[in-house]
Amino acid sequence: MATIETTYLGGLRTEATHLQSGTKLITDAPTDNKGKGEAFSPTDLLTESLAGCMLTTMGIAADTHGFDIDNTSAEVTKVMAANPRRVAEIVINLKFPATYDDKERKILELAALTCPVYVSLHPDVKKTVDFGW
Repeated sequence: MATIETTYLGGLRTEATHLQSGTKLITDAPTDNKGKGEAFSPTDLLTESLAGCMLTTMGIAADTHGFDIDNTSAEVTKVMAANPRRVAEIVINLKFPATYDDKERKILELAALTCPVYVSLHPDVKKTVDFGW
């Protein structure tokens, strides 16, 4: 069963619908690739997917071990390459509003670096993660 339905709207824009919830999102080509840059690009969503997956799995791990990571954020930088045009590197800087002990840090690092998106990305995509410890 399909999870998402995506429609090309023209003008280098798509609309995706999450079928279970009905939530919609728009993508637009970036300005450096003939687009207007008025919404997330598909490659932006790829990089956000990594950050969102890391934060979600860290949240699950923290909950399992009796602590939280509420209000933790990730700054994401996408580095593109040419020939072929692709995401060459994803840089993630995590910002934790709380302090964690060594055991909690190891739990969070393991969760982040084994999240489904992280391990699904091609090995040629460099993933640079700064936990800020």
